[in-house]
Amino acid sequence: MRILYLSKALVVGAYQRKIEELADLGLDIHLAVPPAWRDERGIQPLELAHTRGYTLWQVPMLFNGSYHLHFYPRLGDLLDAVRPDLLHIDEEPYNLATAHAAWLAVRRGIPFLFFTWQNLLRHYPPPFAFMERFVYRHASAAIAGNRDAAHVLRRKGFTGRIEVIPQFGVDPDLFSPAPEQTERPFTIGYAGRFVPEKGLLVLLEALTHLDGEWRFIGRGSGPLLETLRQRTAELGLSARVTWEPPVPSTQMSAFYRTLDVLVLPSLSRPNWVEQFGRVLIEAMACGVPPIGSNSGEIPHVIGDAGLVVPEGDAAALRDALHRLMTTPDLHAALRQRARKRVLAHFTQAQIARRTAEVYKQILAAP
Repeated sequence: MRILYLSKALVVGAYQRKIEELADLGLDIHLAVPPAWRDERGIQPLELAHTRGYTLWQVPMLFNGSYHLHFYPRLGDLLDAVRPDLLHIDEEPYNLATAHAAWLAVRRGIPFLFFTWQNLLRHYPPPFAFMERFVYRHASAAIAGNRDAAHVLRRKGFTGRIEVIPQFGVDPDLFSPAPEQTERPFTIGYAGRFVPEKGLLVLLEALTHLDGEWRFIGRGSGPLLETLRQRTAELGLSARVTWEPPVPSTQMSAFYRTLDVLVLPSLSRPNWVEQFGRVLIEAMACGVPPIGSNSGEIPHVIGDAGLVVPEGDAAALRDALHRLMTTPDLHAALRQRARKRVLAHFTQAQIARRTAEVYKQILAAP
């Protein structure tokens, strides 16, 4: 079975472990990725971290940085060179990249599937609505990253096969607990985009009156950085709160191992609700208990491995942090549950096996 897997997300090196796992299942995998992807955090160049067992193609992209309008002008040539049995389009159905790839596949008689995180029912203007309907009409299947996204697909009229599978899991060997705890202040962490909807200003309010010995490290980038630094100073937290730049994905496990808790206090917006929260499972794999808001998929990802608080509630977030700081037995129990939950549900090998099963079902269908 020859699969062409098209994905801008796989410029991130840690995610490529999933493709190695697919190849280990006996699939002939060809991965097509752009040389880089640009978003509000800056430019993410292609990281070549896990490249064993499959063929990697760097394909040029037009309109890089435009979420809805980017596409791959040479993809048709690649389809003709690879001649896959199935095309996996790792992109939302209403984007030009998906519609263009789907059109190329339909012209060549190649079945395809797409991926979606979109967990809000949204209706798009032309031409995006036309592209979305074209993709729905011709796709053999869809993979939804969360259960709400699957419901949205049905409500919008997609009648094909849907499987709910996270886009990527984690490598439990790379993301593993620290061998032993070192003496340090109770360390609270965040990783990801510095944008308003991630609730970081709420987090600062929660830290303002948090008693005890603690420190906070926020690692990432984004347009809210200067506001966060200014607010940190205004609240008198500069001695204990630091904002640090991102590191390559393969080095994130070292960051998680310095933490006692990871916080993801996301805030729902009319046009966005937390779709998964990948940093949660990365931290959990390292034995770090999470505290998350009840935005979108966060409670379902955390399960019984951490604490969930109402979004936007700084007092509740402060109480949850204080509870973990002052209840060693609870903290130790959550550390064990966190790692166990990832091993049970969110490894790259599990995600790959479930994805491969979708491929087999598509190609076995009449």
